[in-house]
Amino acid sequence: MEQVRQGWLRWAMIYGAWGLLGLFISVQNYVLRLQMSRPISFTYALALGLGNCLLWAAATPFILYLIRRFKLERPLWIRHALIHLLASLTLSFSISIVHHFLMYLAFPPASGSGFNVLSTLQETFAFFDYWLLIYWVIVLCIHATEFYGRFREKDMKASLLETQLAQAQLTALRTQLNPHFLFNTLHAISALMYRDVSAANRMIAQLSDLLRLTLEIGGVQEVSLKQEIDFLERYLEIQRARFSDRMSVEFRVDPETLDALVPNFVLQPLVENAIRHGIAPRIAPGHIIISARREGGDVHLEVRDDGSGFPANWSPRYREGVGLRNTRGRLKHLYGAKHRFELWNAAEGGAVATVVVPFKAAESAEEAATRQYPSEQAEEFEEVYDAVEESEAPESKTAVPLVPQGTSAQARS
Repeated sequence: MEQVRQGWLRWAMIYGAWGLLGLFISVQNYVLRLQMSRPISFTYALALGLGNCLLWAAATPFILYLIRRFKLERPLWIRHALIHLLASLTLSFSISIVHHFLMYLAFPPASGSGFNVLSTLQETFAFFDYWLLIYWVIVLCIHATEFYGRFREKDMKASLLETQLAQAQLTALRTQLNPHFLFNTLHAISALMYRDVSAANRMIAQLSDLLRLTLEIGGVQEVSLKQEIDFLERYLEIQRARFSDRMSVEFRVDPETLDALVPNFVLQPLVENAIRHGIAPRIAPGHIIISARREGGDVHLEVRDDGSGFPANWSPRYREGVGLRNTRGRLKHLYGAKHRFELWNAAEGGAVATVVVPFKAAESAEEAATRQYPSEQAEEFEEVYDAVEESEAPESKTAVPLVPQGTSAQARS
């Protein structure tokens, strides 16, 4: 049924286009004859102009077949051009002769003379170049339409490939980042194993929770800031077990930013860098401030420590580690020029890492469930994590609440 409808639509467009041209030619002939003081009836003018165009409309499907069969493309474009030249000459002459004959039948001469083929050929030769030009206009229009369609198709394929490449590069960056984070955390656990077995045991349980959360949201590139902070809190619990009272963390998060979409796993490398360079090298207690605020159409994320800051000759181009380098790469792929990632020393001391991304509100829970695709690895390791949790004391499974704005989360053993 759909094919029949499309067939009728195609015929309607063909006859509609030729009909408009025929009406234009008819009116033009009628007015021209009036100006030349050789008036004709409008009916005769319609038969003269519209009748010829309707014959061309009937021949249009054959013309379209010739165009698709003999395309003006390399390497046979010269041969095909000659075929179209022959077809245009043949159609122009034959349609003109048929039209003259039909006009003779519809409007026989008053003298009663018969149909004169020779005079018809002479009249056809005088005006056939007009119809010859129309044939080639049809050929060029069809080729231009097909070339534009091919160009659009190639452009869409190129855009799709570019999107797939960017997604693959983002996935590769995430693949590099997860082992980097895991190795650093395992190193912290191994360092604690010989000093406090109970604390190391709790860190392993907390790591299992953290890995499960990482695998469950591993299929998306952006999460709400609330989810990102929740993940960061789990990571900080591991680090608090390691540094005890040497580390305190303060969250300064504007409530309106909690629903903003941010890159998944964006704060952890920044906090890890602050712990590694601002907390670990010193004996005195250190303090980390994690803030989020909205300015206009952007979300500003900041991680600040009170350590010694970056060295005077430090350059991000040569000295960034895996975490910071991959964070910079992910931000570039996700936001292009619409983001900022800056590392600098605060005037009062300490290092500051700032991330600025466009503000986008997160989806509702129902919409997010349809958009996010949890990793199959989460299900594969579910039983392993459950076994680790069951072997731990109940107190090690207590949830860590989200720290309100302006409060300080002191180090806990």
